[in-house]
Amino acid sequence: MNNTVTRRIKWGFGIGDLGGNLFFTTIGFYLLFYLTDIVGLSAALAGTVLMIGKIWDAVTDPITGYISDRTRSRWGRRRPYMFVGSIIAFFTMGLMFTKPAMESQLPLFFYLTVLYCLLNTAYTLVNIPYAALLPELTDDYNQRTILTGYRMSFAVVGTFVGAGAVMPLVSLFTNQSLGWSVMGYFMGAVMLFTTLVTIWAVREPVHLEEPPTTGFLRTYREALKSPIFLTALIPWSLFIMGTSMVQGALVYYFAYIFGDEALFQIALVALLTFSLVFIPIWVRISEKIGKKRCYMIGMGIMGIGVMVFSLLGEAIGPIASIVVMALAGIGLSTHYVMPHAILPDVVEHDAINHGNIRREGVFSSLWTFSSKIGQALALALNGWILALFAYTPNEPTALSAIGIKLLCGPLPLVWYIIGIVVLNYYPIDSEFYSRMMKQRS
Repeated sequence: MNNTVTRRIKWGFGIGDLGGNLFFTTIGFYLLFYLTDIVGLSAALAGTVLMIGKIWDAVTDPITGYISDRTRSRWGRRRPYMFVGSIIAFFTMGLMFTKPAMESQLPLFFYLTVLYCLLNTAYTLVNIPYAALLPELTDDYNQRTILTGYRMSFAVVGTFVGAGAVMPLVSLFTNQSLGWSVMGYFMGAVMLFTTLVTIWAVREPVHLEEPPTTGFLRTYREALKSPIFLTALIPWSLFIMGTSMVQGALVYYFAYIFGDEALFQIALVALLTFSLVFIPIWVRISEKIGKKRCYMIGMGIMGIGVMVFSLLGEAIGPIASIVVMALAGIGLSTHYVMPHAILPDVVEHDAINHGNIRREGVFSSLWTFSSKIGQALALALNGWILALFAYTPNEPTALSAIGIKLLCGPLPLVWYIIGIVVLNYYPIDSEFYSRMMKQRS
């Protein structure tokens, strides 16, 4: 495998996650709010729509990973799926944010559930093959972190666009429903363009060996029996769950606790700016103390930040709360880089211990599967907890404020703490990796 990562590969591969993270962020920050406050779906049904869609999304991940590992074509194993998925994603993203004419709750629920499942299927066709590309581009321990740094820098830009451009785009139109629809198609177009750039810029290695012959269930059983993989996978899932709960609840906090929804945009800019600035810093730090330790420290910082914001936000005021969110972004930065730099090392370990049979798609699909399950549970919990605390759109109450605060800090912190404890047992550091690669040679 070639260890030289050219500038074209760094930028071309990296930009692919701009569209992917734009999707993740737009859905995470705004879809629940859109369904409850714009479409008029009840909070409980809206949360259930998001849960079903994400579970369906997670189910399609292993299938896509398994098939792409076994695909042999003149265009490679991954890029054909990315091409088809990006086109479908453009149309379904627009339709997802186009308010349907129906008003009855049950028809709305079924229509939005089916549409959300289609949108997530398109995202899977792009995201699973895209994630599986990284282990094939280099097998150098630190180069993988650098390449991931490029990818996640673009991911943060995607988060900026997904979080910061939504409301300004919607507000350009006096017809609010039309504004949301245009915003959806715009985001879909960005997703399409960035994926096409990656398809053009990255050339997959030629695979002359026969595709793996292991059956579907056995393949995934083998992967899930790996203790090393599990000590990376479980924390990743829990961190996703906690972060998704915060993402989905922040807009409610600013709208109903501070009474100023516009401040939400400022807080996002502060959070993401610090995340983006600290990506190269954490990459350099990881060369000294390792990826695992960086990740543990970062999520600890994030956990402290959201707790301070949630419980003390009213007392310290909106400006100080925005500063707290900015500082939390220092920790969130590791969540963008370290898990995606860890996964290729796990893939390499699996290949060495299974006769150099490469199963990037399998591990990438399980990785994404677990993140989507975590996000699905988080978004569903958000909707259910809001309903439990009697949340009603545009009618703030003391009881609903308690539910919003729980979603922004204490509940996510539980997942962060458990994840940090499990991650502590992940064994692959630079010395472990060097010994492993010598074993292969």
